[in-house]
Amino acid sequence: MVSKLALDGGPRAVPEGAVKTWPPLTQADRDRVLQVFDNNQLHTNAAPFAQELQTRWAECCGVRHCLVTNGGTGALHMAIAAAGVQAGDEVITSAYSYWATPASILHQNAIPVFVDADPLTGTIDPTQIGDAITENTTAVLPVHIHGMPADLDPIIAIARKHSLAVIGDCCQAHGARYKGKPVGGIEDIAGFSLNRSKNLSGGEGGLVTTDNDDYFRCLEVIFRFQEVPWAREGEGLFAGLGYNYRPHELVNAFVCSQLDRFEEMNGRRREFAAYLNHSLADIPGFAGPHVPAYADPCYWTYMFEVRGRELGLDLPGRQVRDAVLQALAAEGVPTSASQGDPLPAMSIFQHKIGYGKGCPWTCRFGRDVPYRPEDYPGTQTICDTRAYLGGVYPPNDMALMTQYVDAFAKVSENIGRVLELTKA
Repeated sequence: MVSKLALDGGPRAVPEGAVKTWPPLTQADRDRVLQVFDNNQLHTNAAPFAQELQTRWAECCGVRHCLVTNGGTGALHMAIAAAGVQAGDEVITSAYSYWATPASILHQNAIPVFVDADPLTGTIDPTQIGDAITENTTAVLPVHIHGMPADLDPIIAIARKHSLAVIGDCCQAHGARYKGKPVGGIEDIAGFSLNRSKNLSGGEGGLVTTDNDDYFRCLEVIFRFQEVPWAREGEGLFAGLGYNYRPHELVNAFVCSQLDRFEEMNGRRREFAAYLNHSLADIPGFAGPHVPAYADPCYWTYMFEVRGRELGLDLPGRQVRDAVLQALAAEGVPTSASQGDPLPAMSIFQHKIGYGKGCPWTCRFGRDVPYRPEDYPGTQTICDTRAYLGGVYPPNDMALMTQYVDAFAKVSENIGRVLELTKA
């Protein structure tokens, strides 16, 4: 029999202090970082750990080139710039993503054009990309959100038809695979984040991957703090600004150590997710992430759905979801609502703040792209009904996942009382 809700004075399903943080740190990590002091090379991509990391990550993604940089947003910006996106150009991306995705487009003085997300997968809907293409479009930027690969084949097909670059936002997708191939090795160029929370963690940092020699030549000079003119064969002169995106060798050393355990850690995430997917399928009102046949996600975050109608509730999805999250928090389960609204609803797009004076939309080469949040119903559904479940990674274990399932069962069984106590 399901016990009394913690919200109602019952015992917590998850004991206090049971959820451990990511990433797990070892003596090997400390030893590797201390080697930097012996090497006495603290920065630049010529340093030994930067070289090691670039070589190993290129091999992981199945590409010839990788460049390590100092952040994920910078990695995306560099990828966008290297792909030839210029001021006033339009880059199509998903309305469901972290703010850094469109920010990286704006950093190149280009214009984000949003396409709705598939409410099942959370990734960009390929069937809607065609309608978003204009004469100003130069690239498509699919986001592998929460470690779930976007459906790349139709995206690449439409990009090739219109001579557009495909730039992968892999910041949350280290080790995710599409039809057996790693993301970051399928797109023309891609960016990864090494933020502390990511599957491959460096505290901060980023990686750019590509098989395109011209793109890589451009990357090598963009990330330095200097002017970067160079000749692109058959296309005359490319000239752009350089940026101070150089990495720090202490970070590179730490990431190299983490990379030694990367496949093992991702395997544990997949093991936890498989258990949760199977368990939540038997609990009314909840579901784990939908995994299409083409996808092998890496579960940067475990996303679950709250299904009020399965619980017999005729209430707005967000109202039920928020009440459930309060009840789960009382049970000791760390959760967080998905992003509040589609990205086009953000004030920067509603008011077109940009760089001031309406740039890039009002600049000579731009146009006044409309941003209507109501045009993204799939994304809004995700925002209203999904939430993150924390702790679905090592050093946590299957015992914690079992406690999570117990908490979901308690909330489902007592949903009427949950709504009463939360005044939903």
